[in-house]
Amino acid sequence: MSQSQLTHLPVAVGQVGRLSQALMVIVLGVSIVGVVGFSHIDVIHNAAHDVHHSNAFPCH
Repeated sequence: MSQSQLTHLPVAVGQVGRLSQALMVIVLGVSIVGVVGFSHIDVIHNAAHDVHHSNAFPCH
C-alpha cells in the first residue's frame, strides 16, 4: 500500500492578492464596456444595447 502525499498549491492570500484581483476585474469590466459601448461597428453596439435592455436596465 502506498501513501499519497498532499501537495498544496500556492494561493494568493491576504489584502494584496484580493486587491490585485479586484483591480484586474475592474480593468476587464471597464475595457469590455469601453470597447463594446463605444464601438463603431453597429452590430456589436446594438447587441450590447439589446442585452442592456433585456436585463431591465434603462439607458435612455
